[in-house]
Amino acid sequence: MSEPFNYLVLAYYNYTRIDDAGTFAPLHLAYCKNLKLRGRIYIAQEGINGTISGTKEACEQYMRDLVADPRFAKTEFKIDEVAEHAFQRMHCRYKTEIVYSGLRDPNVIDPTKETGKHLKGEEFLALKDQQDVVILDVRSNYETRLGKFKNSITLDMENFREFPGKIAELEKYKGKKIITCCTGGIKCEKASALLLKEGFTDVYQLHNGIIGYAKETGGKDFDGMLYVFDGRVNVAVNEINPSVISPCKKCGGPAPRNLNCANVECNDQFNMCDACATEMEGACCDACKVHPRKREFNGTGYYTRFAID
Repeated sequence: MSEPFNYLVLAYYNYTRIDDAGTFAPLHLAYCKNLKLRGRIYIAQEGINGTISGTKEACEQYMRDLVADPRFAKTEFKIDEVAEHAFQRMHCRYKTEIVYSGLRDPNVIDPTKETGKHLKGEEFLALKDQQDVVILDVRSNYETRLGKFKNSITLDMENFREFPGKIAELEKYKGKKIITCCTGGIKCEKASALLLKEGFTDVYQLHNGIIGYAKETGGKDFDGMLYVFDGRVNVAVNEINPSVISPCKKCGGPAPRNLNCANVECNDQFNMCDACATEMEGACCDACKVHPRKREFNGTGYYTRFAID
């Protein structure tokens, strides 16, 4: 008998003006803790970005309350059913940006005013294989190693802050239709806006990201697993033609999951199959395996402190 799904994971963002962001963040944290939610929420003057987990009742209450605030009325939630909390703690923090890009000046780009044209899942399917179309994945390299769309362009970035510096590499695609994609859509808002500012004229973005696409279409032609920023770490999104593309760091075989090195001082992200991860005790290399600050391997490669409601 399958385990009941009594919890939800909500992923969402909204570029919207929050003038009192610094004051709002701790108040919102207290509200979330009162609902016994867990997760990460970033609040900035430019908007809100969150991934949280909680009971169905608590999450439904949260969604109702958030969209009741006129600032967040247009928020769209990507919802997954899970058996338990996907986080151990609740954080709600004030930031200068809701996703780090280094593009904080609204006079340079402003996602509330101009971004790439949004494509729903079926619209993306209809366009993605056309000869004049380029699918541009704006996620970090550890994410795209784990999974990506067939024939997509990926960038060697440790984080999204590096994206503005990658524009020169994309000049050769200026005459094509560019479709940006990312996990849930938030990075595409700034990426597509920057491409338009830099002279790319035919720019699109995958609405609600890979998560939204998978829910609408079954995830066709997404190879591998999707990296997510919660305790699940890796989720399968392709129900049509799934595959594994990430090789094990040790044996080279298929490794459909991402781990953080058990050595605290390394903490590198890598792919490793279950057998090798067990043999290596969660370490990425022999030196980390014997390092004095190596954590006990927990079987998942995802480490956090004890749960606090």
